[in-house]
Amino acid sequence: MIRIHHGRGGWVNETGIMARTAGVAVVILALTLSSCSSNKPPESAVGGAGSNNSGLGQQGLGGAGGNSLEQYKQGVLGQNGEQGPLSDIHFDYNDYTVREQDGSVLRANADWLQKNPNTHVQIEGHCDDRGSEEYNIALGAKRAQAAKDYLQTLGVAGDRMSTISYGKELPLCTEHTEDCWAENRRDHFAVTE
Repeated sequence: MIRIHHGRGGWVNETGIMARTAGVAVVILALTLSSCSSNKPPESAVGGAGSNNSGLGQQGLGGAGGNSLEQYKQGVLGQNGEQGPLSDIHFDYNDYTVREQDGSVLRANADWLQKNPNTHVQIEGHCDDRGSEEYNIALGAKRAQAAKDYLQTLGVAGDRMSTISYGKELPLCTEHTEDCWAENRRDHFAVTE
């Protein structure tokens, strides 16, 4: 109980005012949180930006090279070496710099995208399983953005590309070897129309 002096009126017990103020704050917080939870994306956007709304099927263009999350849900992530029309690039450990040998891969990807102007691409950043989840999500985002920036310098419009980071959550290889880790440090390019 808090007592406050109000001049001539003497001392006043402020417990009721404090309780009402706290109650109003709780109601405002509850309304704010409930309004946030109702802003769910439509089911077609489960795969993230660049999701397939064009009848191409869950795998993306031509049944191959779909987004990694859909491939993972279907149990086909990394099987049969199907990459789709665009090739993945890989990164050095703890780095998001596009390697010199991957520049030619990105140039080929840019050529394909320019020849197919009605397509969009979601660039997925992936990491190996070392490091924290938060760190790998941030690193995957930087890797995806690096590829997007590179493709933009090659003339691909930025509004045709989106980025997403899966961090270490969707590995192609689960062994704890350097070769396996190198395979997981990649950008994957999922094409949609």
